[in-house]
Amino acid sequence: MSAAAFNVDVVIFGGGAAGLWLLDELRRAGYAAVLLEAHALGAGQTIASQGILHGGLKYTLDGLFSPAAEAIREMPQVWRECLAGRRAPELGGVRLRSPHCYLWRTREWMSRLGMLGAKVGLRVKPVKLERAEWPAALAGCAGEVYRLDEQVIEPGSFLETLAQGNAAWLLKVDAERVQLDCGAPGRVASIRIEQGAVGGVCDRDQTRATAGRDGPGQRPLLEGKATTGGRVLDLRPRAVVLTAGRGNAELRQCVGLPAELMQLRPLHMVYVRGTLPPLHGHCTDGARTRVTITSTGDTQGRTVWQVGGQVAEDGVRMAELDLLRHAKAELATVLPGLSLDGLEWSADRIDRAEAATAAGQRPDDAFCRREGNVITAWPTKLVLSPRLARQVRKLLEPPAGDTIELEAALRDWPRPTVAIPPWETERTWRHDH
Repeated sequence: MSAAAFNVDVVIFGGGAAGLWLLDELRRAGYAAVLLEAHALGAGQTIASQGILHGGLKYTLDGLFSPAAEAIREMPQVWRECLAGRRAPELGGVRLRSPHCYLWRTREWMSRLGMLGAKVGLRVKPVKLERAEWPAALAGCAGEVYRLDEQVIEPGSFLETLAQGNAAWLLKVDAERVQLDCGAPGRVASIRIEQGAVGGVCDRDQTRATAGRDGPGQRPLLEGKATTGGRVLDLRPRAVVLTAGRGNAELRQCVGLPAELMQLRPLHMVYVRGTLPPLHGHCTDGARTRVTITSTGDTQGRTVWQVGGQVAEDGVRMAELDLLRHAKAELATVLPGLSLDGLEWSADRIDRAEAATAAGQRPDDAFCRREGNVITAWPTKLVLSPRLARQVRKLLEPPAGDTIELEAALRDWPRPTVAIPPWETERTWRHDH
């Protein structure tokens, strides 16, 4: 089957927060850039995110200004300007769950919070609230409650907004019909994509691809395969950027690079739905975040709480039913007086894909590395996506591709849709545990 061949500046694999933000930035800078997604936009980490645009306070609970806090402290203002339409990408259409978060409890330690933000140089500092300003969910709490002006976004709405602005450059691909031709490890000469039946061949949070490793002149893997009569697109990229989350490991192997650059840190998130007051915030206990709660609504009009923090970290070692019992006990402790009767509970395991660190801890910053013409990238946190895009830009040559013919060729290709939030997928919900 003959293929239409196009020289492009950048091909991006993976349409989560990092890939979409990068695509938008590159398109605005004049790059001929295309993003390939094998499942749904944001599937895996982004759609399951709690949507908090962190300003670094959670990384300074020990009173020290950590490298992680330094990397992240400018990000809330970048997002705030984008969400207000004052900065590109224009994200004014993104649904805001809340303009701020709350911090509450425990013990005498909270009295330190008022000075902590100023002491460690954070841009977003906690503000002590009068009791009349407390949210209803915290009415029974003792001690003090603080407001932290970290916005909380709806991840699905964010993905939709970025996708709408870049729809012409998003391609839904069948990972079994993608061939990466490499002349040497980390050197992608072409990406051959067959347009045909799509979907159903990948895990929800993993991009798969096939790649030859025999160098130039290898037999194309598409030869001899049954086709649906679709076209074949031959992209010849100057650079390839991997932003596929945990799928980066397999993609690196496809281009002859080691997968060990990646680590996975699992979470076991809890979802609670029913008649609940809205709440977005952190209950802190010493130098740890005991629980982090964010709220949204489902398609049936119920409030859904996403419960993370230490509960989700500890839950990795627990079976689902044990985790749900533990989460209910923790919520009863940190939200005294709030009725938890008549609610439904569920849980989901999520892997945080990141650059590997020596001790397996969270990286302090977004990460990108160029090897040949392949750049591997992880944002580490949703809020660091703009910072990652800037880092990747520094590793690219100036744009040189022509987009006019390419845009016409892509007009009839399938487009990926936004992933469904975990609480809207088929899952077991428990009433009593």
